[in-house]
Amino acid sequence: MPPRRGRGPGTGHRRYSEHLNEARYLQPPQAASTPECLELPRPVRLLRTTGWNLAESFGLPLASYTLAAWLWGRDAGVLAMLAAIWITAGIRKLATGSVPSLLTISMIVLTVQAVVAVATGNLWIFLVHFPLANLGLFIVFGRTARGHSPLAARLAAEVIGLRYPESHRPRLHPFFQKVTALWAGIFLLLAVSLGVLLATVPLKTYVLVWAVTTIVLIAAGVGASVLWFRSVLRRLDIRFRFAPVPTV
Repeated sequence: MPPRRGRGPGTGHRRYSEHLNEARYLQPPQAASTPECLELPRPVRLLRTTGWNLAESFGLPLASYTLAAWLWGRDAGVLAMLAAIWITAGIRKLATGSVPSLLTISMIVLTVQAVVAVATGNLWIFLVHFPLANLGLFIVFGRTARGHSPLAARLAAEVIGLRYPESHRPRLHPFFQKVTALWAGIFLLLAVSLGVLLATVPLKTYVLVWAVTTIVLIAAGVGASVLWFRSVLRRLDIRFRFAPVPTV
């Protein structure tokens, strides 16, 4: 009888090794050994993304106001500021299909400011929009603090490009709710303090005092939020890394 093919010495061992290697190849990667990380843009892109969001929300309107007010007066500056924010929002809508939350907030605040300022022509009423704007921000942040989409989470994604896996969302959701409530408190404190200052400080120095007070409280809020976020990540054993992400 002719010898059977493929039954020589070592054939069974080779087939076993081939099946073993194939099984190893088909197995999914061991994701458990590599924890899923939060992702931030690399430092250069992070600065670029954050800077552009702040520029289109505050820098462009302020520059438009300064230039137009210097050339044609305060009312022209206010209208130029309003036109700049609405044009920016329109371009964003056409280009990306959505308007970032920070830009939307600025658009609402500046629209109210422009209407009040131009309609009354009164300097005191023009300045009262500062505490009123912060009171509006307090309401906006406070209303989203207990919801399923806290405003702080949306701003973290839009302004600094924070990304994290869906599996981390339930664990990080309480933090974003609490930090949204923190910012609601910061804006309420700003509204009260600026209202008191408006009633006690001479109008000529009020804008300077407003700028210093706002910068100090906002910087303190940012610092507290960052430190709080780091402590939450340590407690939850969640790591983060720098990685390229699409621009918002």
